[in-house]
Amino acid sequence: MRLARPQFQMTDGFAEIHLDVVAGVAVAAGAWVGAWLARGVRPRPGETVAFAGALVTLLAVLNGPLHALSDRYLFSAHMVQHLALTLAVPPLLLVGTPAFMVDGLLQRRTPARLARLLTRPVPALGLYSIALVAWHLPGPYGVALEIHAWHIVQHLTLMITATLAWWPVLARSEIARRLPYAVQILYLFAFGLPMTAVAAMITGAETLLYPFYARAPRLLSLSPLADQRLGGVIMWVPAGLVPLIAFTVVFFRWAAAERDADDTAAAPSR
Repeated sequence: MRLARPQFQMTDGFAEIHLDVVAGVAVAAGAWVGAWLARGVRPRPGETVAFAGALVTLLAVLNGPLHALSDRYLFSAHMVQHLALTLAVPPLLLVGTPAFMVDGLLQRRTPARLARLLTRPVPALGLYSIALVAWHLPGPYGVALEIHAWHIVQHLTLMITATLAWWPVLARSEIARRLPYAVQILYLFAFGLPMTAVAAMITGAETLLYPFYARAPRLLSLSPLADQRLGGVIMWVPAGLVPLIAFTVVFFRWAAAERDADDTAAAPSR
């Protein structure tokens, strides 16, 4: 028995706005602005750009054309969405959120202990790896596409665990501190491995892993298997490139910190 293709129109959902996403972004923006106003100081330009960039990225990938393409048409579009939720939004949020905001949320004993535990390198990278692999297995991935509530859980899980994974490098907390520069360098070597493994599995598959896309209307003359391989490649390249960029930034920060320390030590005491 042949499954009927869903009767989608090319314009279905392309201008759709999800009010839950908009509301969540508005609450986050209000809390961030309110915290600065309560402190009576202005954020640095870089903090404003980073935090705003994270929120704008969330709005862009979870609404409109990209969201419609990923939900109904193309696996490759869905992988672009997942990349934004793991490699763009979490680091921007961490860079744009100063220590006093993070530590204000972690000041009680239980949240502080939990944060110190989950943001250590092994648990942080382990949870991220488990979420990344599990949600790209055919079974869980198919459930997320068929049931909207599970799709929300998928995105939240990926974004939260990715934030934990970026924490040892980018967090600005005094309670759950980031790693020393030398250890950050080693950590970033391992950071891209989970996504690389998932991308390799998807790209190298000889059969269609996600049957949902076999029933979806074809766009850009891509067969379902070609679309799947394109999605794997889309994951594969940033999985190596983004940690490399982070590695370069950390290396130069480390060199600058060492130079400042040498200058301080060499300065004559008064």
